Amino acid sequence: MQFKQVSIFVENTPGRLSEITSLIADSGINIRAHTIADTTNYGILRIIVDDPQRCEQILKQAGLAVSITSVLAIGLEDTPGAFSKALSLLGRSGVSVEYAYVSLMKRGDKICVILKVDDNEKAAAALAEGGIETYSAQ
Repeated sequence: MQFKQVSIFVENTPGRLSEITSLIADSGINIRAHTIADTTNYGILRIIVDDPQRCEQILKQAGLAVSITSVLAIGLEDTPGAFSKALSLLGRSGVSVEYAYVSLMKRGDKICVILKVDDNEKAAAALAEGGIETYSAQ
């Protein structure tokens, strides 16, 4: 039901993001989802990879500030209102969404959306009750 997200502190300088993603690629780790939030001087790169513990180790060895967070991955139909339905289910259940982003992964005809919420268990139950599937990392 949960995925491990790797978050990396990235200086906002030319080529820095390329250096980090090249380090990951050169280690044979596949990035399956990504988003970046930035300010003028730095950003936080959030990624879902096929081996989060190894990714964390490699990045820390390279001197980067890295953390691992549990997030949900849900399957949504590629139709108008699908995302809104999921957010409504969470809101009615009292679950707060901190952020969300779309993944490169697909399951059948459904798109995969990554959600950072304040209560993964409560969110998964509310989504399941509303007919929205959560995915596991396996």
